[in-house]
Amino acid sequence: MYRSGAVMAWNVFKFCTALRGLGSIMILLVLGVVGVTYYAVVITNYGPGLAAGGLDSLVAFVVLILFHCLLVMLLWSYFSVVFTDPGSMPPNWRTTLDEERGDTDPLTSAEFPVDSDYGRIRFCRKCNNLKPPRCHHCSVCERCVLKMDHHCVWVVNCVGALNYKYFLLFLVRCHKL
Repeated sequence: MYRSGAVMAWNVFKFCTALRGLGSIMILLVLGVVGVTYYAVVITNYGPGLAAGGLDSLVAFVVLILFHCLLVMLLWSYFSVVFTDPGSMPPNWRTTLDEERGDTDPLTSAEFPVDSDYGRIRFCRKCNNLKPPRCHHCSVCERCVLKMDHHCVWVVNCVGALNYKYFLLFLVRCHKL
């Protein structure tokens, strides 16, 4: 956008505070989708098939057992990703070993992890701390997250080092259900 020769920058990060407000609404929306799915599968389709008797009753029983197992796993993985800390940056962190190379020898000051693009020590301007490799600052959570993938609005949390497994399990189980 141009206004009288000057370039106006569109700041996406001003909407980050609005994303924090969506937290409980998004959790309720996910639970609502799960509830509607439960109603459609159990109450209207296969629940009445249990009383039919014969082969239809057996098929309905097997489908309902499978559905309930997948539903329990889906809800477990969803609430695990919501309530698990993604991996916070310890305050005043300073590395003594090179975790990237797997060395066990202490680092010298010349070997301190540097940003490969600029050749300097990585430092977070928002947290005022040194950053380990693959650590990024989340504008929504306002903290540095280890191995940050993204901030997911659906789980109201960052997807990082400690909850990435649960996030992938949630996605796979959503697809299966």
